[in-house]
Order: sequence, then C-alpha cells, then structure tokens
Amino acid sequence: MARLQTHDQVEQLREIFKHFDMDADGSITLLELAALLRSLGIKPEGDQLHTLLSNMDENGNGYIEFDELAKAILPDLQGEEIIMNQEQLLEVFRCFDRDGNGYITAAELAGSMAKMGHPLTYQELAHMMTEADTNRDGAISFSEFANIMARSGADFLGLKVA
Repeated sequence: MARLQTHDQVEQLREIFKHFDMDADGSITLLELAALLRSLGIKPEGDQLHTLLSNMDENGNGYIEFDELAKAILPDLQGEEIIMNQEQLLEVFRCFDRDGNGYITAAELAGSMAKMGHPLTYQELAHMMTEADTNRDGAISFSEFANIMARSGADFLGLKVA
C-alpha cells in the first residue's frame, strides 16, 4: 500500500512540476521553483531558496529537473496527498499579478516570464494571452489563470517538444 501511495505522490508531483515547467524543457528555474514550492505551501525566503536550489541541483546546471525535485520533496511527505488548493494557487497568481489589482496584464506576464528565465517573443506573448484571456478583456483573471494552470505548461505556451 505504501508503494501505491508513493507512486500516486510521484504522479501528483509530476503533474505539478509540468505546470511550472513553463517551456516544457524538463527543468525549472529558481523562480519557477519558488512558485512551485509556494503552491505546495512551502514558503522559503530568498536566501533559503538559493540554498534549496543548490542542495537540490545535483548536476550543477542551475536548474531543477523533476528527479531532483522528487528526491528532495517526496521523503518529507510520508504518505500525504499532494494537493494544490485554491489558496496556494492564488499565491502563485499573485506572483504574476505584480501590481496586485487582481489581473495579469500582458506586460506583467512578459515580465514574470523573463524573470523566470523564459523571455517571450511577441508572438509567444500574444499566443499566451489569447489562450488565457477567454473573456477577451485584455487581462488574465484568477479564474482564467486557474484554468490555464490545469493544463500543461507546454500546451499553454504552444511549444512543440521534439
């Protein structure tokens, strides 16, 4: 039974990892790691985050791959279910909503993606806004953001993985 729980936890963590791997390259940046950890209710400060990254980053490439994340996080879960609840998702939304007005503009999205190490071309930004802004008001609301986060980051970016 414990093995089943561990397998379920791995799959749950893999899905969460995919949501934060915005360019679907199999690794996450420091800022993506911070957002992912916040979504799980773990809130490291700046220095703690850098220490966490260096401790997790076994291959020393400056990014966290899924296996590195799983090795660092899963032992502490001890059979707990991994759930990203609405409050945790709201915290991630607030990371993108720089001015705190309850909406993510194209400029905020572009800035956040650049800070995560994934600068967007104009076409990529336009595509992301078109995909996310379902009511076409020019900004991404929390409900639109939650819908996007329920999809794969690769699908949201429109990237093709070779």
